Amino acid sequence: MSLFDLSGKVALITGSTKGIGKAIAERMAEAGAKVVISSRNQDACDEVAEAIKANGGDAMPLACNINYKEQLQALVDKTLAHYGRIDVLVINAALNPFYGKSQDIPDEAFDKIMNSNVGSAHRLCQMVLPGMAQRGGGAAIIVSSIAGIKGSDVLGAYGISKAADMQMARNLAVEWGPQNIRVNCIAPGLIRTDFARALWENPETYKNTVSKYPLRRIGEPDEIAGAAIFLASDAGSFTTGQTLVIDGGGTITG
Repeated sequence: MSLFDLSGKVALITGSTKGIGKAIAERMAEAGAKVVISSRNQDACDEVAEAIKANGGDAMPLACNINYKEQLQALVDKTLAHYGRIDVLVINAALNPFYGKSQDIPDEAFDKIMNSNVGSAHRLCQMVLPGMAQRGGGAAIIVSSIAGIKGSDVLGAYGISKAADMQMARNLAVEWGPQNIRVNCIAPGLIRTDFARALWENPETYKNTVSKYPLRRIGEPDEIAGAAIFLASDAGSFTTGQTLVIDGGGTITG
């Protein structure tokens, strides 16, 4: 058996209709997992799930707006009703409605970032981890960002939310470790996704960013998916409370 085999496991992945979340869902399905595809748009969920099934995988599409607790609960309940269990929880959905200095961010945007990026992760873990414990364990993965490690003059509130995700993983790893539940974060650097388009589509911003990366290039969604499979599988069975930085070396340079 491969250390990276996910056969028989059910993985619930938020924000999985594009970018990093989609890559994680596709690769987990290839590794044998039954995957729940979720984002706000049902049509987009259907499209990704159908493509996975056409490739021989098992996928169920469920629309969910992470800003609403009742929708998060419905997502979990429907997953359990269909598959009977959740073995892997990947919290990828997040937002950043403001790009600029912290001094200028409106209260509404700040509160929205915190509710979506921190609050939804907290609530999903509250909903899912007790069931994992009853079934003997599982793995939760929060997709954070190097914005939670480095200072920024344009991503202040977003960075705060992503640093909070890392601390949440540490706290939950301590709380749930005795029940064989592992909780970790992945902190991507600049990845070619729609979410980060403002950072990589601008030639000057892109050039300045990758010039500080030892690999001198942007990352691809698949390069995050591999780490998620490691953390979800037996390969990562002794890894918990950690933040795995995948950034082309960007945070090790000046």
